Amino acid sequence: MAGYVVVGSQWGDEGKGKIVDVLGEKMDMVVRFQGGNNAGHTVIVNGEKSVLHLLPSGILNKDALCVIGPGVVVDPFVLLDEIKTLKDRGLTCDHLRISDRAHLIMPYHIKLDELQEQKLAKNKIGTTKRGIGPCYADKYTRIGLRVCDLVDFDIFKKRLASTLAIKNDQIVKLYNEKPFDYDTLVNQFAKIRQDLLPMICDSVSLVNQYLDEGKNVLFEGAQANMLDINYGTYPYVTSSSPTSAGVCEGAAVAPQKLQTIVGVVKAYSTRVGEGPFVTELLDDMGEHIRSAGAEFGATTGRPRRCGWLDLCVVKQAAIINGLTDLVVTKIDVLSDIEKIKVCVGYEIDGKEYTYIPASLSDYAKSKPIYKEFDGWMCDITKIRQYSQLPENCRKYLEFIAEFTKTRISLVSVGPDRENNIIINEL
Repeated sequence: MAGYVVVGSQWGDEGKGKIVDVLGEKMDMVVRFQGGNNAGHTVIVNGEKSVLHLLPSGILNKDALCVIGPGVVVDPFVLLDEIKTLKDRGLTCDHLRISDRAHLIMPYHIKLDELQEQKLAKNKIGTTKRGIGPCYADKYTRIGLRVCDLVDFDIFKKRLASTLAIKNDQIVKLYNEKPFDYDTLVNQFAKIRQDLLPMICDSVSLVNQYLDEGKNVLFEGAQANMLDINYGTYPYVTSSSPTSAGVCEGAAVAPQKLQTIVGVVKAYSTRVGEGPFVTELLDDMGEHIRSAGAEFGATTGRPRRCGWLDLCVVKQAAIINGLTDLVVTKIDVLSDIEKIKVCVGYEIDGKEYTYIPASLSDYAKSKPIYKEFDGWMCDITKIRQYSQLPENCRKYLEFIAEFTKTRISLVSVGPDRENNIIINEL
């Protein structure tokens, strides 16, 4: 068997979608194991862009079965719109399956997400307001609705009535907003139910069957290590675990079935939303990187905060995820910068640290300790051999590998599927 995992090594938006798409060509199955449509994976093939939110990035490979796993929260309306968009382009989604254990994002989750962010005001988390957090909250308080409830619609209606009473209480009494109408929700789901039923499956058996038969299975998550609910910059995190350990929980796979764990790292740092960002550049350089890298959210369109590469962040991701390989993306964005900085530690109250403190107040006052590199000042997007990269570019990459103690197996030098330098076959 060959279980592959692709995870983000920073705050997300590292280019995981492209890497999953590249690896997906040799996969028999691609499984999304956590998150929801708060993710936006951009895949560019032959110059044509596809932005995927819920669909696994491997969906463009019609020969790979694509599974939305139990750990994902699914907005069925968004999913069906996404399927329609691809079908309108002549692509098929007949190879898509949805776990019967995945939880459903309901319209009231989206409303509550918006209301909670408004209530927090200046202390807001900076969510995408897609209902992800409220849906996971219902999952863990055991009042959520699951995909399997759609199979027996009487069960769905019964569970909806029970949960909606609680949700409407919150909406009316806490936020003084209008409640949701039960009959309207039932009718909305009755209209889409038949479209979803053929895709519903027992993914636990299906995924493990593929692995046990020795087939190649790729697991992809959304967000990244620094947004992990346990290890990220809490509370400015997502509501699930986008780490390699999250695969075991979110896709029902034993750890020993995962052989290759690939961390995707952008050649600089970005993050979306609130929370501390030690290497953030609030100057012309930050604007330059944002513009050159087209750093705007695939899901929301929000401009991303940009900064120098923080290797303490990547090193922590290597440790927590047990990375076997690194993929470095968007290194071409740095090609016209004369001096490039990399953060190798933090100074907090006069002491030096190389790990991420749990306390946000400590992390927020961290001062970056930088190592400076000479830039390479030339276009590298046409290069396909590592040895042909400029010496200064290779020095930059080799330092990343040395600092994180993880080999770099692929370098992305442009947005298209073909803009890659393969160093080690994954």
